Amino acid sequence: MDYGKFKYEQNKKDQIAKKKQVIIHTKEIKFRPNTDDHDYNFKLKNIISFLKEGNKVKLTISFKGREIIHTDLGVKVLLRVIEDIKDIGVPESPIKPDAKKTFSTIVIPVKNPLPRPQAKVIE
Repeated sequence: MDYGKFKYEQNKKDQIAKKKQVIIHTKEIKFRPNTDDHDYNFKLKNIISFLKEGNKVKLTISFKGREIIHTDLGVKVLLRVIEDIKDIGVPESPIKPDAKKTFSTIVIPVKNPLPRPQAKVIE
């Protein structure tokens, strides 16, 4: 076999493999312990759209000043987000402290969401 022909065929295989690959990005959404309902809903809508696109989402909660005393409030916000998106995404890692004043977790999209049962009409 000719070496030039081999290199050409190898290059074609690489191009086809590269074309079919899926790149998954990680998006980050930041919360605060006292995030308002409107802001929360807006961020939740963005999280849902990112997960539907197939991206991972890193949920981060940051504390300023003496807010770090009330880490339970921050964890409640993250648990609320996870509860609201349980049909679309599941946490990949547990909620853990990242830096001095932040907690985070990563949420991945559900590959095959369970089909919901359809309402039956009784005649």
